Amino acid sequence: MNALHEFNPAAAAKRLVAWYRRQGRDLPWRLTRDPYRIWISEVMLQQTQVSTVIPYYRKFLVRFPSLASLAEAREEAVLAAWSGLGYYRRARNLHAAARLVRAEHGGILPRQVDGLRRLPGIGRYTAGALASIAFDLPEAALDGNAERVLSRLLAKRTEVGSSRARREFEAAVLAMMQSRPPSEITQGLMELGALVCAPVHPACALCPLSRDCRAHAAGLQDRLPETKSGRPIEKKRAAVAILRRGSTFLMLRRTKGELMAGLWEFPGDFLLPHEAAGEGLERVGRERLGRPITAHRSVARFNQSITYRRIRVSAYEATLAEPPKPDWRLPQDARWLTPRQVEKLPHGSATGRLLGLLVDAPKAKRSRRRGNAGVAK
Repeated sequence: MNALHEFNPAAAAKRLVAWYRRQGRDLPWRLTRDPYRIWISEVMLQQTQVSTVIPYYRKFLVRFPSLASLAEAREEAVLAAWSGLGYYRRARNLHAAARLVRAEHGGILPRQVDGLRRLPGIGRYTAGALASIAFDLPEAALDGNAERVLSRLLAKRTEVGSSRARREFEAAVLAMMQSRPPSEITQGLMELGALVCAPVHPACALCPLSRDCRAHAAGLQDRLPETKSGRPIEKKRAAVAILRRGSTFLMLRRTKGELMAGLWEFPGDFLLPHEAAGEGLERVGRERLGRPITAHRSVARFNQSITYRRIRVSAYEATLAEPPKPDWRLPQDARWLTPRQVEKLPHGSATGRLLGLLVDAPKAKRSRRRGNAGVAK
């Protein structure tokens, strides 16, 4: 290997940190050293893009500005503030961890990795990220971006995610942290992977570590890292019923044990193979309400992605069939709610999207009747 591309941890750390200080994005969680706020950002950023997280992060901290306020809150309020961000187990674990920190650590996050990893929802990566970013301790935190940078920097053909690769990458990171602040090494590696060392066609000419990068020297940057093939994409169809009563809509709460338990949504479900939307909504009505739902006019169609699922959602104006018994009542997990009431309860992104369409539709109709120019079509 050319000596120019031999890995020198101190030299690489110097170049990385200098680049990060010049080119790192001004993200809101980088403007604080408050461990609580950094923790919130790290949990939100798991499997979620930075651009999506920023508004949720700001809104969440307005509602829960401190660990104490989060620990004191009801879970339903936490889920409501999280609504639309997805992966709701993260919010539940965050809430449970805040309560545990209040009960066992006097309301102060543990500094050491071992203590952090005992908290719900904090695994190897999050513990390392908090220890290094919030407390400037020499602990490795390997997200997908950092692993990609290190795989190329060291030209490691070992499959990313394997225990062998992790040990080699962590050793390189700790060596770099001996000469520069751990917080900047951790964030610099993540930022380099996000902005320069992209999964496809990395911008090697702009990379501060190109002279250290063994993959670049060998022309392997487009072939590394080696990864497992992902889970196959699963395509689904879903039907949703829009039932109105005055200014309210009929909403159902997902029950315990279901995916996204506790969230409020319009009545609906994934359609069975060869099941028509009307048949599916009739089934949902019988199973959840004790009354079949009759679908009428289509009001919206859109696509939604949830992890490996690609879902085609179709929403229909609908009505309830006549009750089978005169004394029929709504089940406990069903309510007639206004859009404003739904906004204050836990709900998913699809529900929020539909509410937006339904609330804005009457405004658009009134504008068209008045002949207003510039109405979106």
